[in-house]
Amino acid sequence: MKRTVVLAASLLALLAATAPATAHAATPYGQGLDHCTPAAETGALACHFDLPPGTYDVTVTLGGDTAGATAISGETRRALLAETATGAGERVRRSFTVDVRDPEGEPTGATGTPGLDLLLGGAAPRVEALRVTPAPTATRLFLIGDSTVCDQPGDPYTGWGQRLPVHLKRGVAVANHADGGESTVTFLANPALFDRVEAAIRPGDPVLIQLAHNDKQTDAAGYRANLTTLVERVRARGGEPVLVTPIVRRWFNADGTLDNGIALLVNGLGVDHPAEIRALATALATPLIDLTALTRARVEQLGPEPSKALYLTTEKRDNTHTSVRGATEYAALVAAELRAQGLLPERALRRGTVRQG
Repeated sequence: MKRTVVLAASLLALLAATAPATAHAATPYGQGLDHCTPAAETGALACHFDLPPGTYDVTVTLGGDTAGATAISGETRRALLAETATGAGERVRRSFTVDVRDPEGEPTGATGTPGLDLLLGGAAPRVEALRVTPAPTATRLFLIGDSTVCDQPGDPYTGWGQRLPVHLKRGVAVANHADGGESTVTFLANPALFDRVEAAIRPGDPVLIQLAHNDKQTDAAGYRANLTTLVERVRARGGEPVLVTPIVRRWFNADGTLDNGIALLVNGLGVDHPAEIRALATALATPLIDLTALTRARVEQLGPEPSKALYLTTEKRDNTHTSVRGATEYAALVAAELRAQGLLPERALRRGTVRQG
C-alpha cells in the first residue's frame, strides 16, 4: 500500500477515536478526510458528504513525501479535476466548484446517491487535506442536450458535458441537465427537463443548448420554433443562451470526408440541423459554438481508423456516442470556444488541462 494511503488510514483512525460524536452535526458539510475511506487496492479515497442540493466549493491539498499524480471525479462519473502531478515533498492547492442535485446524473435517470460523492484517484493519488464549503452565489453553466452531452452512468459511454468541469476554476459549476434520448420536442414537453432548468437559472448563467440527434422527425419549422422557445425562455430568466451544433457521427465517405447526411445530422425529413442552428443563431443574435465543424475537423484529421478511439466503434459498434477520450477532446473544444468567445470570464477557465492525442 502506498505511503499516503497508510497515512490517510492512520488519520481516519485517529479522527474516529478522538472526534466527538456530534462532529458531523457541527460541521454538516465536512471539513476533511474524515469523510473519506481509503481503497487499499487502488490507492484512491472515496469520500461522501451528507449535504443538500446546491453548489459547493471543494479545496484540496495535493502532494506528499513521495511523488504523486492525483485526479478527482465525483457524482455520476464527472471529471472535476484533471490529473495533477506533484513531486516528492511538493504540496499544491487546487479548488473547483461542483453542482449537487437530485437526480445527480440524467434528469430522468436513476436518482443516485444523495449528497456529494468524490473519488480522489489517479495514477498515484496523494491528498493531504480536503474541505467542502457552500458556494450559493456560484455561477452555474447549464447544459441542455442529449446522450452525447449527458452525465452517462456507465462506462464506456461518456458525454462531453461529463468532461467539461475540469476546465473550470472555483466559482463556476457545470449543471449538466442533458438527458439521453431527448429532442427539442421532448425537452420542452417534460417538466423534469427544461422546466427545472428554467426555474434554476439566475441572471448571467450561461445555458448551452445542443439538441439535434433525436429530432429525427421534427420538421424545419418546428425545430426552429422549439429552439427559439428555449432561447427566449432562457433570456426571460436573465440567462445567457448559447446554441451548440451537434457533434458529428463517425460516418465516412469513401474519400475520408464526413460531408454526408448521416455524419452531419440531416434528419429523415431532410432537415439540416447544423445549418438550421447556425441560421437561427444569427437571426436571434445568439452566441454559437459550431461543434459540428470542430468535431468534423478532428475526426477527419485522425481519419477512419484512428478516429475509432473517439467513439465506441470498437466496443459497441457505435459511431454516435463518444468514449472517454472522445468526450475529453470534445469538451476541450467547447472550453476553447467558451474562452475564445468570452462566454465565461478568463479567470473562470483553466489552461493546459487536456492534450489531444
